[in-house]
Amino acid sequence: MRRLSSTVGPSQKTQLRRETDYRCLACLVQYARYRAARMTAWLASERESQMKNVPFPPEIGPPAIDHRSARHYVGLRIITPFEGMFAQTDRCFKALRQWVNTQGVADQGPYFLRYHVIDMRGLMDVEAGFVVTSPQIRDERVNAGVLPAGRYAHLTYSRYALRGNQALLLWVKAQNLEADREDTAHGEAFGCRYEAYLTDYRTEPRKKNWHVDMAIRLRD
Repeated sequence: MRRLSSTVGPSQKTQLRRETDYRCLACLVQYARYRAARMTAWLASERESQMKNVPFPPEIGPPAIDHRSARHYVGLRIITPFEGMFAQTDRCFKALRQWVNTQGVADQGPYFLRYHVIDMRGLMDVEAGFVVTSPQIRDERVNAGVLPAGRYAHLTYSRYALRGNQALLLWVKAQNLEADREDTAHGEAFGCRYEAYLTDYRTEPRKKNWHVDMAIRLRD
């Protein structure tokens, strides 16, 4: 700390004291930021460690990688808050099923939910879709799209959607794989991430009994 000389006037002494206080405050702010960053990293590490130590139920199948060809689909895409999202997507699937039935393509499929952008604290960009064997002409009700070809990490689960997601994401990280994704101003954007419903809702209406194929495209 600088010593205040007796030859320094009162106003200069006050200025020097202020400069010293500002330097001390800046050091404290910098140290607080450092501690906060260390704590955030530690908590993230603890959460991941706890997740690794939790055994996943038998309803969650083993992860794997396969190459998938491009597939055409029709869909209804919405942007909605995470809270209440599934009520919104249920409405989309109801409307989509009506369209599929009127077009005479109900024997194709499966239905799926595609996650374009994920922001669980903000808005979710999701799409209720139905795989078709050939391109469809979009109309005022549905859009036409493509699930892109590529390598996909995937697993099949039933009942435990959240833990199924955790299992797949942990496995991708443990294998040093990189998902086709990027952070944007709107959230986490995926090249292709979806959950395909392998069970026919017409024969099994209870969602907890559905077998779901969860897939995330990997970066080339």
